[in-house]
Amino acid sequence: MTTHAFWDHARGTSACDVTFDDGQTLAADLEPSAGGLGGPTPHDLLDAALAACTTLTLQLYIARKGMAVAQLRVEVSHAKSGTQNVMTRSIQVSGTLTDDERASLLRVAEACPVHKTLTTGSSIVTLMARA
Repeated sequence: MTTHAFWDHARGTSACDVTFDDGQTLAADLEPSAGGLGGPTPHDLLDAALAACTTLTLQLYIARKGMAVAQLRVEVSHAKSGTQNVMTRSIQVSGTLTDDERASLLRVAEACPVHKTLTTGSSIVTLMARA
């Protein structure tokens, strides 16, 4: 899958459009302190990726194990601690679970693909393409 971001000076805004291979789009913007208009920032989208991946991974695990879960909510926030970015993930489960089941959900959350990508490191190759 390839994701595309596009910004056009003529629009007079700092926001860019992010488009996915299936044609779906969303907007990303700068922080308001940097001139943005308050849309989600790239860091917000990174938080959203971790929250969504965790939710979907847990949803599959809950279904496979037949756990009595009615709702699942994952919240992710981020902050700077010196030079390091710290992401905090909170998992809220509505249902009747044992302590062992809750512990297994925490282990599974750490196995979601986005969590693994963020914690094991990635390589980024940047190329300059012709317009």
